[in-house]
Amino acid sequence: MSMYFDVGDETLWNPSNGAGRHFMRQVEVFEAELKLPSGIGQGRYWGDPDTFEVDPAVYAVFVRGLVAWYCRTGHSVIRALSEGFTATAVTLARRAGIDVEVPEPAPDHRCGDPQRDIQVSGNPRTASHDKVEALGIRAREMDRWMAR
Repeated sequence: MSMYFDVGDETLWNPSNGAGRHFMRQVEVFEAELKLPSGIGQGRYWGDPDTFEVDPAVYAVFVRGLVAWYCRTGHSVIRALSEGFTATAVTLARRAGIDVEVPEPAPDHRCGDPQRDIQVSGNPRTASHDKVEALGIRAREMDRWMAR
């Protein structure tokens, strides 16, 4: 069994049910974290829990916000926990024809939110460059691994 992530009649991704459910749970986490809707909802076959429709306009805002959030964080654990999901989301966006660019690191590389998620160890400038490069590499890997 598998799931379908579609835009109209085009299937962007056809993962196993396990991978698809895991992805959708992460979507819920990041919708809450970013306070943005993802644009991924029940597909055109209502009642089929394995088909999801991607609204490109809404998903574009979500994934661009996700990438900006990812690139702002200087917290190594948060970055490690979110890298795979972010790369998968970028790949899905690109397959939907959505242009997603990884922004340059911000001048203040220490943390994404000065009130939380503070990490003081490590070289923030190097870590920021590395995370941007790692995200690009991971997104290219994901494109090869994600069945259509």
